[in-house]
Amino acid sequence: MTQNLYRRKTCRYCDEPLGEPFLDLGSQPLANNLPRKEDRDKPEFHCPLAVVKCSKCHLVQLTHSVPASLMFDEYLYVSSTTQTFRTHFAGYAEDVKRRLVKKERSLAVDIGSNDGLLVSCYHKAGMNGVGVEPAKNLAAEANRQGIKTLNRYFDAETVREIIKDHGKADAVSANNVFAHIDDIQSVVRNVRELLADDGFFVIEFAYLVTMLEKMFFDMIYHEHVCYIGVTALNFFTDRFGMEIFDITEVGTHGGSLRVFIQKKGGPCSRTPNVARLLQEEKEKGCLQERVYRDFGNRVMDFKKNLGGMIQNIKKQGKTLSGYGAPAKASTIVNFCGLTPKEIDYIVDDNPLKQGRLVPGSKIPIVPSAHLNAHPTDYVLIFAWNFATEIISKISPLRNRGVQFIVPLPEPKTV
Repeated sequence: MTQNLYRRKTCRYCDEPLGEPFLDLGSQPLANNLPRKEDRDKPEFHCPLAVVKCSKCHLVQLTHSVPASLMFDEYLYVSSTTQTFRTHFAGYAEDVKRRLVKKERSLAVDIGSNDGLLVSCYHKAGMNGVGVEPAKNLAAEANRQGIKTLNRYFDAETVREIIKDHGKADAVSANNVFAHIDDIQSVVRNVRELLADDGFFVIEFAYLVTMLEKMFFDMIYHEHVCYIGVTALNFFTDRFGMEIFDITEVGTHGGSLRVFIQKKGGPCSRTPNVARLLQEEKEKGCLQERVYRDFGNRVMDFKKNLGGMIQNIKKQGKTLSGYGAPAKASTIVNFCGLTPKEIDYIVDDNPLKQGRLVPGSKIPIVPSAHLNAHPTDYVLIFAWNFATEIISKISPLRNRGVQFIVPLPEPKTV
């Protein structure tokens, strides 16, 4: 029933009929819906997790769509957890401010504003920031901190309210949100309505090409409905009377793009970065099918390799824990069939996740103090994009014989 109920028949960008997936990760639970310990035995929602490429606009996307309310009404991922992201968003806000035509008290609206970290950075940079966040818990916390946040989805009514109270926006941002939205066409229409004619839309997302080249398949989970390349995005923005005028490559999530978009005929000239990335995608075969089939085969090889490594650890009578319970951990754990028999526990520094369980596998999530008190022989770093920060933090464990494993692009001990 789930298969038919949520199957997507047409492309999210261009409405072309979709073909068959090039990678199927099986039926998986929702990666950020972490069960409480007392709910261990309750059934969880599962949905097929597979990806397909549109033959017309080349957008890579999930074959199925999960209702947003199941994923975002309560949300446990918090942007402010790591110093890496606190620093990143401060620079992001300064980048936005530097590009604005209007310099004094510009209005910057952040879609999917989470705990308000970027909005607070907009304020510090001298802008008037407003957040739009559907998760009740996160919006409430942001407002308690004095960060103006509307607890709702970014729809036409929300746009009308913002314009009524604040006027048109000079900048609208969607940071690691644009790829999460199933009905993305309505969002772009609403952004266009909210933007001043000389304003711009800035989005940041994990880059499709990086995912393919570095084997970051764990970025695939139900919230990420799209895996975006510049080719598909250029097609999409053009369809809605908008244009990409600049792209910056940034280091978050192993390799992301920050893309700046304006209404056609807007004040900004297109930089050479746009044409360069379009050409690179063509040269790398991202418009062809073979690259995607090869990627799918490599993902299957990963499953064998990680499974073999863990099997050897267990044969030696050694213990294994994990560090980091981001959504990507759920993808790896469930795809590889890992359970508390293989992984004793997973550490996470986010208090909202501690005391909960990894979906599907039911591996317990604990604070870092637990790792210090009960160290395992090996630590598998699921939050690999923060591996340097994590290894530095827990480096004293090396003196106790603990070894660290980074899973991607291929499992290795570091």
